[in-house]
Amino acid sequence: MQNESRQAHWEGVYTQKSESEVSWFQENPAPSIEMIEQVGATAASAIVDIGGGASRLVDNLIDRGFEDVTVVDLSDAALQTAKARLGGRASQVHWIVADATVWEPVKVYDVWHDRAAFHFLTEDRDRAAYVVRLERTLKVGGHAIIATFALDGPERCSGLPVVRYDPVSLGLTLGRSFQLVDTRRHAHATPWGTEQSFQFSVFRHCS
Repeated sequence: MQNESRQAHWEGVYTQKSESEVSWFQENPAPSIEMIEQVGATAASAIVDIGGGASRLVDNLIDRGFEDVTVVDLSDAALQTAKARLGGRASQVHWIVADATVWEPVKVYDVWHDRAAFHFLTEDRDRAAYVVRLERTLKVGGHAIIATFALDGPERCSGLPVVRYDPVSLGLTLGRSFQLVDTRRHAHATPWGTEQSFQFSVFRHCS
């Protein structure tokens, strides 16, 4: 899918649906918070949430005192939803409307978090472009937390095909610059009560 088509798709999703009407909605993003704390992130750590959209992870990070949080998403509508929910606290966050495959970051981060964005990249060139930005943007010694549908997860989401991963195949896709340090499975309950199998993997940027 071309960048413009991808952006139009997600802008449509977040224009037509509320945050709790999408399958990936989480009232409490506990697995992400646990892993961010596990890698030793402090209040001063620079954290970027890729494809964060209207996710409530940003609320939780602010609640825990994190002072340098950036949310990147294709959809301005999604970010506007998050800003409206946060109210005055939205000014504590850096908001960027961008496609992670073409984004040109102006700083580096200690933690790169991505829950359910990477698995939508079904073309080799898009995955390669994502990894280039991950290598450029994540500090050496920093951690990437990437969650995707597991091998027994859905084959499609939001009308789009996805690529399912286990920790090994995800690591091979990211390449030798990233060392797998932890992984866990997660059964995500959608707002309508079905379960989706995710895998969350943590990689250390080693070179």
